[in-house]
Amino acid sequence: MKHLIVIGSGIGGLGVAGLFGKKGYRVTVLEKNANFGGRANIFEADGFKFDMGPSWYLASDIFEHYFKLVGEKVEDHLDLVKLSPSYRIFFKDRNMQVDIQSDIEKDAAMFDSIEPGAGEQLKKYLKQSEYQYNVATNFFMFKNYDTIFDFFNRRVMTEGQKLSVFSKMHNFVSRFFKSEELRQIMEYTMVFLGTSPYEAPALYNLMSHMDFNQGVFYPQGGFYELIKALVRIAEKNGATLRANSPVAEIIVKNKKAVGVKLESGEIIEADLVVSNADMQFTETKMLDTAHQTYPDKYWKKRILAPSAFILYLGVKEKLPSLIHHNLLFSQDWRKNFAEIYKNPQLPLDPSLYVCAPSVTDPSVAPAGKENLFVLVPIASGLEINEAEKQKYADEVLAIMEREMNLPDLRQKIEYKRIYTVPDFAADYNSYRGTALGLAHTIWQTAIFRPNNFSKKVKDLYYVGAGTNPGIGTQICLISAELIYKRIHGIKDPEPLENL
Repeated sequence: MKHLIVIGSGIGGLGVAGLFGKKGYRVTVLEKNANFGGRANIFEADGFKFDMGPSWYLASDIFEHYFKLVGEKVEDHLDLVKLSPSYRIFFKDRNMQVDIQSDIEKDAAMFDSIEPGAGEQLKKYLKQSEYQYNVATNFFMFKNYDTIFDFFNRRVMTEGQKLSVFSKMHNFVSRFFKSEELRQIMEYTMVFLGTSPYEAPALYNLMSHMDFNQGVFYPQGGFYELIKALVRIAEKNGATLRANSPVAEIIVKNKKAVGVKLESGEIIEADLVVSNADMQFTETKMLDTAHQTYPDKYWKKRILAPSAFILYLGVKEKLPSLIHHNLLFSQDWRKNFAEIYKNPQLPLDPSLYVCAPSVTDPSVAPAGKENLFVLVPIASGLEINEAEKQKYADEVLAIMEREMNLPDLRQKIEYKRIYTVPDFAADYNSYRGTALGLAHTIWQTAIFRPNNFSKKVKDLYYVGAGTNPGIGTQICLISAELIYKRIHGIKDPEPLENL
């Protein structure tokens, strides 16, 4: 029986453990932290239960596909609630808010109220988005890329224009909508991909299909319930999961990965090693220079997804102006993205995301109180001292009070924790404290993204957001399937039907 070691227990790593355990491999997962889940972490304080990372359950069909592969049903593990409305958007300095219902007629009517004729444009846009989603999931996302010809194949060249592979997201959206508000609604999903709509390929408008057409869900108990389910599945299939077990080195003999050495000095032998740790950290810290496919100089030239300035807040009363997911958009969209990507600084006029899971789920906060997760995208690598953190937190809260109808919010907070760039670096060995990894620019997508195997070390593979298909919880499960396909010589671009 072959022994496979997985370094790190993010969603990609847990996905690998479930698939290979089901196939009959002996699997050991080694996690540096006390909790499994990687960035999909959790903590509790003063009666509040905070999901620390992902909070949007999108593309439910991709989750269902993974569960089916390992012989499970999502409904046996998760109590999913479809959110209605899906999310609320506040527009700064415009005294305006809208709800996205994930109901085509209601959303079209709302678009018409902002820009006459935009409702029909929305239907056309979402039809294109659905087409792109179906093509991407059937022919692109579940495929490994080894040469440029794997990507620039006949289908891409003949349908590339319809797929908008080679145009930018902002330009594509602007063909359909003229008002700034509607453009922002259609472009905000780029934050999930860690990039700017001025740089992202328009192919990623498939994200709109996920939230407008499919809807937004929430697993009761919190997003971490998904992690608990993936852990259960991995263990059910024989995997051994070890927390508090940081790996110091990948052991290479004769250019082959043969095991790992833990920081404790323990050595564990293996036939295959899959790293779900940050790829830059894996390459530059766990491997000798001679064994690095992507050395330091490679990473210094990459465009990173943003980090985040996060506030975990316990509020002593309910906040009726908020729903489960809330977005506040800055007025100067282009300037806001420039402060993240081009002129790194704490945004002066930030866009921000506020999750209030206690609106849907009473288990995450004491009775009558609100649990808030507040996220401001900021530049990776940004250095912020403690005084600056406290000052910026106060500024963000003041903006929320003013723009989201939350009077005296600061006086209602009974628990507050700030989490930002150095925390991501310390907890997840995240390069320059990025919250997500490599941004999804045209030149960091598909064939241009780091591949999922080492070119210098045999039997060493990579899974997670750093490789293909890229960023996103459900996308990381696809990356686990791609590892399975690669190791078993499966070249089919379509999702697996069985192991």
